Amino acid sequence: MAFSILEHAPFRADVVGSFLRPDKLKNARNLHRQGLLDDAGLKAVEDECITDLIGKQIKHGLRGITDGEFRRSWWHLDFMWGLGGIKRVDTKEGFHFVGMDTRAETAAIEGKLSGQNHPFVEHFKFVKQFESKGYGLQARQTVPAPAQTLSNLLKVRGGDEASSWRDFYSSEEELAEALGAAYREVFNDLYAAGCRSIQIDDCAWASLCDPDLVAKNNINVARLSELYLLANNACLKDKPEDLTICTHYCRGNYRSHYFGKGGYDAVADTLFAKENVDGFYLEYDDERSGSFEALKKVPENKKVVLGIVTSKKPDLENLKDLEARVNEAAKYFPLDNLCVSPQCGFASTEEGNELTEKQQWDKVDLVVELAKAVWGC
Repeated sequence: MAFSILEHAPFRADVVGSFLRPDKLKNARNLHRQGLLDDAGLKAVEDECITDLIGKQIKHGLRGITDGEFRRSWWHLDFMWGLGGIKRVDTKEGFHFVGMDTRAETAAIEGKLSGQNHPFVEHFKFVKQFESKGYGLQARQTVPAPAQTLSNLLKVRGGDEASSWRDFYSSEEELAEALGAAYREVFNDLYAAGCRSIQIDDCAWASLCDPDLVAKNNINVARLSELYLLANNACLKDKPEDLTICTHYCRGNYRSHYFGKGGYDAVADTLFAKENVDGFYLEYDDERSGSFEALKKVPENKKVVLGIVTSKKPDLENLKDLEARVNEAAKYFPLDNLCVSPQCGFASTEEGNELTEKQQWDKVDLVVELAKAVWGC
């Protein structure tokens, strides 16, 4: 059977976007925090490290290129802090992952929301220039999903120090719509800068899929599903046809630890069937993710990227076992609309996951080899 070669993201062999920070970058960020390196000095190191990273991505056979999130400390909070009307706050304790707590900080609302002059637009422009380095390369910008930001602002994942959104918006629906509008401002600026691939990363739904978390926190799954869908679809309104926006769903990734478990079934009728994205990057690296059967709820005109190679552990998976998993998923969703990737980034925060850079690239090579074995490309 002949398979189509995908012209744009998601690609047959893909990644979620973040990579382990090199020591040079970690050292520069530490010096910057101590006031021993100015903004220009930090940017120079970031530029150098990102240039090297993109060269490695191309060398290892990736077509979707990112800055590895090298200019961020967090996968999500740095973007939130860049929105107008949102501030950084310290919290009394970090967010609870299984076996570990995160650093104790979050985002809180301090005014009406805006996406004007977001710093990530300039970050993207730096990556855009590298599209000329090879055939079919596409620069991608990753951001946390509006649902993720909404979750923080509603204090579902926030801290005790967070301000009340009720000081600025009359209802949760109005807040969700305002977030979507702010995101559209950022997306319009990214599009004007030449961006044609955006990935919205989303952990907000994970708590809704974990029966233990639902019971412990008395979560109203139906209500939050409604609000999260509203926020995410609001950011997708009137998007240009040639702008591909996909979502990545995750159960948490902090120094190789997670916070949630449970299959997609609890949210599939909403997240898969009704979210107006072009594709889904889905975590499927272990039993916490449930079965592939939930893929039946994804419209067949969309793409699904199977995250069946783990970015959390150094051990390298078996190629034949991975091929079998792809074929198992194809029982529920068309094989020609499937792709493969690691289940998450390698460094959702600057600390990174518990594996070496060599092990990271071995994982990427395996994903590329798997795509060639299944689709011949």
